[in-house]
Amino acid sequence: MTQRWLLDTNVLLAVLIAPERLPEYVCSIIANPQNRVCFSAASLWEIAIKASLKREHFDFRPEDIHLLALQTALTELPVQAEHTYAVASLPWVHKDPFDRLLVAQAMTLPARLLSTDQKLKQYTPLVEHITWRN
Repeated sequence: MTQRWLLDTNVLLAVLIAPERLPEYVCSIIANPQNRVCFSAASLWEIAIKASLKREHFDFRPEDIHLLALQTALTELPVQAEHTYAVASLPWVHKDPFDRLLVAQAMTLPARLLSTDQKLKQYTPLVEHITWRN
């Protein structure tokens, strides 16, 4: 049975740029052809904003990440109006608008959201908290 997974922005970057940081079970999820592993257009938007701030240790361009994600056989998930409806009903556990939208997308689809942010688990059991490998 196909299971759908959604990657939080920093997990998307790790999958594409630093997979050695990912726990083994996450690598297995991504490598399993029965899983549909998605990245949100909202993550590309977040990357674009961070890139525009020209922070010292953030040199990713959204178009490069987008192309690499598609070449890696990840599925692009557009932001649809129905995804935004769930944001209105979310409690204010977290103020990051990108994280809130990713949670709403996961709840709407539904999909399991892979995230390093433990706070997001307060929204839904669909959030799968991961920790980086040392």
